[in-house]
Amino acid sequence: RPGARGSRPHWPGAMHHAARSGGEVLHIPLLQRRQQPLPLLVLVDVSGSMERYARLLLAFLHAATAPRHTGAAVRRDVFAFGTGLTDLTPAFRLADTDAMLETASHAITDFAGGTRMGDSLGQLRLQHARRLVGRRTLVLLISDGLDTGAPEVLERELAWLRRHCGRLLWLNPLLRYEGYAPTARGASALHRQAHGMVAVHNLSHLKDLAASLASVLRQ
Repeated sequence: RPGARGSRPHWPGAMHHAARSGGEVLHIPLLQRRQQPLPLLVLVDVSGSMERYARLLLAFLHAATAPRHTGAAVRRDVFAFGTGLTDLTPAFRLADTDAMLETASHAITDFAGGTRMGDSLGQLRLQHARRLVGRRTLVLLISDGLDTGAPEVLERELAWLRRHCGRLLWLNPLLRYEGYAPTARGASALHRQAHGMVAVHNLSHLKDLAASLASVLRQ
């Protein structure tokens, strides 16, 4: 868009001004990049092994990505997954975090069950692909990587997700263990496909993540 701090000439604007001065180009306006918040897609593992983290992380992300902290209206789509996929976006539109958690709890029918991440991501691809909003979307996948589904399905769906988003970040609570390595089948696939792995197991890391999210979502 036209702007005072642009780096590219705005030739249509220059011609428009020249038409007013007898065809003489006296001023070349500039174009600057339009700044828009990055769309955010959150995928939260609510299986049994993630039970102690799921509610805490949902509450944290609800607060950390709220417009009052990011400074902008962010497109924010949120899904829970266990043996299937649950759309929590309507719950996240609620301003009160406790109300969000209550609504989300009623919506999730497979809480503290198994994990079929590949099948859940397949549901995302088939039913909600438009929620990725092109290739600008920042995807936060929150899981310990302990998956019971077919590894080839998970690998395929993660590869598709990586190709259709801006960044895929794996938020892993198991990084609290010294010497942790992603050797489980699901964790290994996540490690290969994610652009980065982020620790979310203590308050310090959550504070750092909140600040990073707010900064990225304002860009």
